[in-house]
Amino acid sequence: MATGKRKLGNSSLQVAPLMFGGNVFGWTADESISFALLDRFADAGLNFIDTADVYSSWVPGNRGGESETIIGKWLKRSGKRAHMVIATKVGKPMGEGKAGLGKAYIRQAVDASLQRLQTDYIDLYQSHDDDSGTPLEETLGAYAELVKEGKVRVIGASNYTAERLAAALQVSRDNGFPSYQSLQPQYNLYDRAEYERTLEPFALEHGIGVISYYSLASGFLSGKYRSEKDLGQSARGRAVKQYLDARGLRILAALDDVAATYAANPAQVALAWLMARPSITAPIASATSLAQLDDLIAATRLQLDAAAIAQLNSAGE
Repeated sequence: MATGKRKLGNSSLQVAPLMFGGNVFGWTADESISFALLDRFADAGLNFIDTADVYSSWVPGNRGGESETIIGKWLKRSGKRAHMVIATKVGKPMGEGKAGLGKAYIRQAVDASLQRLQTDYIDLYQSHDDDSGTPLEETLGAYAELVKEGKVRVIGASNYTAERLAAALQVSRDNGFPSYQSLQPQYNLYDRAEYERTLEPFALEHGIGVISYYSLASGFLSGKYRSEKDLGQSARGRAVKQYLDARGLRILAALDDVAATYAANPAQVALAWLMARPSITAPIASATSLAQLDDLIAATRLQLDAAAIAQLNSAGE
């Protein structure tokens, strides 16, 4: 059973082995659907929710902050704030002068996120992108103040290279600042090489928790896209085209095979493969319907044996 809580890095946070991707809130899931999804997720005993200040600014008419706002309303309505681990991010452009990891902007952004989330603390506050134009000392110093003030419990990094993560850990050690306890990289059964070559060894060596995004490769690993004619099925179809090669089809065949053995489906197997990987704390996956979410929740109960994991590993090599 993968449903037990896991420690995030060397922090005090105890999280479910699956993280709900909040990028859909205010985009492909409206407020009422989002509330129903969050209710179901929490009722299943899962507690880890990913969002960002910039979600879902790409939707016409949105300005950013919509996902946080919906989560905030749900936290208030459900009374479940103390039971949830809320992770949000700062750094991506939110309008003129609102971007990056400078101290003044981080302080402004965290207060805006807290207001939208209707809470007085953020469990995991993440640098959404590396900001090479701002000294790491400035960014981590700002986070140190927020932790001291109780606005943030733990900090994490998204889209960092191993080199920059190493430099950030050194700055934290040298200055007595809190250090990044988590990393959010792209990683799934198809997109493996970069993570496994540089980031995974680093995360294991330093005890950094990993929450992987694009866990289902934009839906490709769900098995619903098997030829070019399937690409028109959803808004994400275009992003899937890159996976429709000989290697991608080999991975789908292995997923089908393992899924048949376990009376599961390809998406559940792809997520279970991630949850079984020692370096991964929790893959991120999103859903826009209760049926999709039930599928994701079922993946947390799927325990793959060594033979199934080896079969999936070799299919993608």
